[in-house]
Amino acid sequence: MNMIITNTCAVALTLAAPHLYAHAQTAPVVAPPASIRFEDATAGSGIDAVMTSGKLPSTQIVEVKGGGLALIDFDGDGDMDLFMPNGATLADPEHGPGARLFENLGGLKFRDVSERMGARPTRWAFGCATGDYDGDGRDDLYICCFGADILLKNMGDGRFTDVTAQAGLGDPAWSTSAGFADLDMDGDLDLFVVNYLDFDPSMPPPPAAFKGMQVMAGPRGLPARADILYENRGDGTFRDVSESAGIRKAIPGYGLNLAVVDFDADGRLDVFVANDSEQNSLFMNRTEPGGPLRFEERGMTSGIATNIDGAGQATMGIAIGDVDGNGRPDVFTTNFSSDTNTLHLNLDGKFFDDRTAQFGLGAASRPLLGWATSFDDLDHDGAEDVVVFNGHVYPQATKVAMDSDYQQPPLVMRRVGARFEVVTDPGAGLRGAHRDRTAVFNDLDSDGDIDIVVAELNGPLRVLRNMHDQSHDWIKVRLRGPTPGTSHGIGAWVELSTRTPTPRVLAKRWIWAGGPFQSTASTEVQFGVPDSWKDLQLEVRWPIVKGPAGFAPYAEVKYPVTPGSTVEFVHP
Repeated sequence: MNMIITNTCAVALTLAAPHLYAHAQTAPVVAPPASIRFEDATAGSGIDAVMTSGKLPSTQIVEVKGGGLALIDFDGDGDMDLFMPNGATLADPEHGPGARLFENLGGLKFRDVSERMGARPTRWAFGCATGDYDGDGRDDLYICCFGADILLKNMGDGRFTDVTAQAGLGDPAWSTSAGFADLDMDGDLDLFVVNYLDFDPSMPPPPAAFKGMQVMAGPRGLPARADILYENRGDGTFRDVSESAGIRKAIPGYGLNLAVVDFDADGRLDVFVANDSEQNSLFMNRTEPGGPLRFEERGMTSGIATNIDGAGQATMGIAIGDVDGNGRPDVFTTNFSSDTNTLHLNLDGKFFDDRTAQFGLGAASRPLLGWATSFDDLDHDGAEDVVVFNGHVYPQATKVAMDSDYQQPPLVMRRVGARFEVVTDPGAGLRGAHRDRTAVFNDLDSDGDIDIVVAELNGPLRVLRNMHDQSHDWIKVRLRGPTPGTSHGIGAWVELSTRTPTPRVLAKRWIWAGGPFQSTASTEVQFGVPDSWKDLQLEVRWPIVKGPAGFAPYAEVKYPVTPGSTVEFVHP
């Protein structure tokens, strides 16, 4: 394995080393209070898009979910560009304003290159996934639609072409989110698609009641659609293996989001599906290397399907992080108003426990309806904070009528010791009430801190710049695997530790498929590094991958690292 470091003069090549320490069982050490402040940098950024999703005021369920966003380095220059699939209206679901593609020029400046895309879909779209499905070295786009989904192949010159039919895709169900990942460990990217429900615009259901008020119907009472697992054949085509792989054994749910991550640390990627108004699903990967795809649904038996009261929730957003410091990926989800967001701690890879109240994440979220969310160390104190973007689905919503307003401010919570505390003034960029839905989180201006692009229901995209602005209190990591299935390290984890005087894990990150909500999680790992952290090293563990000698067990590799560095690991 090679490692490339920028912003420093060091280059290292070492061999794999065994664990020298055990994971701490307590919360991460937190530095003295620091500030979290964002400014709205939309003006002058070059991003001038409006996310279309029906018309205001929303009258049907298809209008209220909003669209998606995707981070994609479509031009291969090393920074993340932005794709918005965009929606349409009930009057003409096939012909909306069209998808938008923005090239990242650096410094939070973007250029609209939508007209150069070639294939520029106009069908009503929701979430989207990115990945190199055909192994040509360029990331492609899968777009979830109200109607047949779309696969766009990246041609390498800023143009995309629609290859949906050739690839054997295009299911007509209303899909909301998707993720590319090498689920069978054969070196190429398989595809998991999350479906929602059946809705006919020409025959909308009659209104329902909520808190004594007449509101739009759904999802309850409407037929749910089963999720789909597509196996990549390795020749540019896919086949539906949902039945044989065990996905169809689960009762169809109102799927809205997913996280593809190795929950039990066995080198195989599992799939968590966030369902609306019912229990969530957890598909544990039981595939044997070289064998057919096989999953076991363990949502209820693992404890992650419901909250502490045993109730299913209207789950939208997903964040993955190690909240309790035990080295396993915990799951934070956002939910409906008059409920709370939920934190499920991953106890041992088999069982999860709702610890929302223990970590202070519940009460502040009760009057809000949450969507996109992410764990990120926004102030670089060594502990991950959390941001949730909010907005109600019912235009009639007010505090008096529904205990929740229609337009809502973002919820920003900073990690302080063993709990999270609300940040009352996170800067102008994170103030104000909106109808927010999706978002992406990444260091878009390459200054070491996490910036945000957020999309509002039938409103303009906003570019939010992190004002932390310190040059040497961060570390960024990018992974490059030997196969298309591991090209961005999906399924790997990265750990930052100190070597002296006693080896100790400081922070851990996962690279996962899925995203904050109908969007893509960043494949670039970021650590904030407080001054007290010295003599640091990075450790990377890859998932099981098929190589020239067959299926290789996941490898662990350690390297020393200096703050202020961007590190690129290349799998051997």
